[in-house]
Amino acid sequence: MRFHDRREAGQELAVRLMEWAADGDLVNPVVLALPRGGVPVAVPVAQALSAPLDVLVARKIGLPGQPETGIGAIVGDDPPLFDRRALEMLGLREDRLGPEVARERTELHRRALLYRGERSTPDVRGRAAIVIDDGLATGVTARAALRHLRHQDPARLILAIPVCAPETADTMRSEGDDILCLHRPSDFRAVGQWYDNFDQVSDDEVIDILQEHSASAPS
Repeated sequence: MRFHDRREAGQELAVRLMEWAADGDLVNPVVLALPRGGVPVAVPVAQALSAPLDVLVARKIGLPGQPETGIGAIVGDDPPLFDRRALEMLGLREDRLGPEVARERTELHRRALLYRGERSTPDVRGRAAIVIDDGLATGVTARAALRHLRHQDPARLILAIPVCAPETADTMRSEGDDILCLHRPSDFRAVGQWYDNFDQVSDDEVIDILQEHSASAPS
């Protein structure tokens, strides 16, 4: 299974989630996208479910000197969540990663203010909270997002992604009530290899999408 772009991937997710909704399994849903890549994926889902769409800003904590290699993540003002196995393999200690955490925390707050302004995040208490990204490799950022939302007492916590590494999908099962992954390729190497068009999503695109959807979606 390949996807033309993020929107098509979101349409495929929407079909599956609409089946859940038809069975009465999604109570008062709210869709939360992990920016930036998860936002275009989330749009068709929110439209199909007539649900509000917003972002849940999370930031990956990268390996010192290799920021593209994720060893942890942060959401909001929560303590950082680290991949302990990765830290052990690399011989790193959490207390040595303070500069990386501080840098990502600053960027997280910048993006949250940019995308949302003074608007608060949706209240997920008693609702079906659907977290969406464009795919998972290690899954540490999605894991931090799910744990953040779990403390807010949603009726049901769902992670929906188009493609993910098989082992990551297995480890994520304990974090949410349901994990919906459309494609778990055995030869997974990177999320982008399963999209024909995987161009980077800009901040302006995220803002435009959120503004356009908020004009027509329920709150």
